[in-house]
Amino acid sequence: MRWSPRAGLLSWLDGRLSEAQRQLPPEELGRYRVLIGATCLLLAMDVLFLVVPLGSQQQASPIQRVMGFGCLVGYLLVLLLVRWVRSLHLPSFILCSTLTASFVVTTLIVENPNSVSHAAGMLVPILSVYLLGARLGFVFTAVFIFNTAFFHQFYHSGFGQVRPLFADGFAWMKNAMAALCLLLAWSLSWLYSTAREESHAALERALKTLRENEGKLLSLIESTDDLVLALDLEGRLVTANHVARELFHQLRNRAVLTGGSLHELSPPEERWVLRERFAQAVTGQRLRTEVSLPVDGRIRTLEITFNPVWEGRRVVGMTVFGRDISERKEAEARLEEMHRSLLDVSRHAGMAEIATGVLHNVGNALNSVNVSADVVVQRVRGSRVVGLERAVELLRENGSSLGTFLTEDLRGRQLPAYLEALSAQLQQEREGVLEEMRRLSESVDHIKSVVSMQQKHARFSGVTERVEVPGLIDDALRLLAVSFDRLGIQLRREYCAQVPPVLVDRHKLLQILVNLVSNARHALLESGRQDKQLTLRVERAGEMLRIAVADNGVGIAPENVPRLFTQGFTTKTEGHGFGLHISALEAEEMGGALTCESGGPGQGATFRLELPLS
Repeated sequence: MRWSPRAGLLSWLDGRLSEAQRQLPPEELGRYRVLIGATCLLLAMDVLFLVVPLGSQQQASPIQRVMGFGCLVGYLLVLLLVRWVRSLHLPSFILCSTLTASFVVTTLIVENPNSVSHAAGMLVPILSVYLLGARLGFVFTAVFIFNTAFFHQFYHSGFGQVRPLFADGFAWMKNAMAALCLLLAWSLSWLYSTAREESHAALERALKTLRENEGKLLSLIESTDDLVLALDLEGRLVTANHVARELFHQLRNRAVLTGGSLHELSPPEERWVLRERFAQAVTGQRLRTEVSLPVDGRIRTLEITFNPVWEGRRVVGMTVFGRDISERKEAEARLEEMHRSLLDVSRHAGMAEIATGVLHNVGNALNSVNVSADVVVQRVRGSRVVGLERAVELLRENGSSLGTFLTEDLRGRQLPAYLEALSAQLQQEREGVLEEMRRLSESVDHIKSVVSMQQKHARFSGVTERVEVPGLIDDALRLLAVSFDRLGIQLRREYCAQVPPVLVDRHKLLQILVNLVSNARHALLESGRQDKQLTLRVERAGEMLRIAVADNGVGIAPENVPRLFTQGFTTKTEGHGFGLHISALEAEEMGGALTCESGGPGQGATFRLELPLS
């Protein structure tokens, strides 16, 4: 470090003090330094006063020597006391008393009338006010003023010789001006001391407030579980809380030091990320990033936020906050895995529900096939074809005398009428069998269409395509295998004249529609109403396509409406609570939303599915 005279002088002055005195506040330490410095200078002047005249022709008088040695003792006593006493009041009082006494005695000894106006007299008001305060300083200054203005001339005039006292008017005026200057010196010192004390008090209040705020801020920073750092513009560490220090110790196996670089303390694989974010934040941007750090054999993920510290319009530093989000990341991963599992379960549940409808529909068609087949078998068994065989056998037996058989034999005469009746009967049987075969063919075609439709929708699962919503709603109705007329449900379709197609996953949308229509059917059946009504409405609402499934069934209690789309909640005795929850999630995945409205129990319910048109 480069040596300077100021630092050397202060170091020398502090060397004259005890260790406890060197730890005093700056204001008190400054008074000790001034006291020692002034005493040493006065001591040097006193020694010079005693030594120099000894070698000259003019010798000092005995009184002057006694005064000089008295001052020497006083100054040395001050230097001894200042190191051992707890307060500088006594040494300061001795110094000011010695200085005042020596100056007054000198002016009385020396017959020079100008001695009272010597510049050295200014030291008394200045030092006394600074070291002892304004009141005691005024006492010493008053002694000086009295000596300068009155006592000096009164003493040299012979105590009572009035005329010589005012004989030299110019000297009297000069001494009065010197006394006035001494009073002015005390006043200026008092004003300076008062202003300095006020400034010091204000500074102390500001420092106290600053320390309190700093303590609160430090308490706040240390009480958080987040990493908190303060950096300068070069990326050097200014301060860090205990979380940051502990983390750096775990990463680098050493304590973090003020002035260390953040880039040096971070892992090599993450340095470029932090360096890039720091460079961007220095320009005034508030940035956030995530870094992964290997700590104690596991990867910890930190969310790092860079906050520029502004001074006016320029960035002067950086505050870095780091939050450990490892548990949140793990929870998000588990939630994502649970979500995928729930989607698989819901898809399987939806597939099972649709498959149940398909099987029910196929079963109904198979019943029709079975009935038609039984009717055909029964009609074939009861057919008059056997009678025709007997008639053919009679004609074969009488083939040689067929004319005589038909005209003379009783059986022959009845044969034409029998064949005519048999022909009519066979024709009727033929038409009945054809009708049953037609019904059988229709049932088989229905089975084929249901299976084909299920295959078509299952084939495009997970693929986004343009879907005509009204046609998909009709497919959902057919997949449910429900004859709404047979259940006494009036089905109303209210489709907008121009319904644009939507770009969605066909399988997801079909599953939502099947679930909504199935829930509406159950609500209507449980209501026991005679006027059961199910309304399917498709309309355009701005940039959204709105699909509404409304029923006048059992309705939903107001307290249950907000819980309808939560996982595991159901009002059905045999429900699993997956359907509406997964339907709402799939609606969100397609960029839409699924909502519900109900007037309460017995007031029905309306489910609305909104999907974006673009």
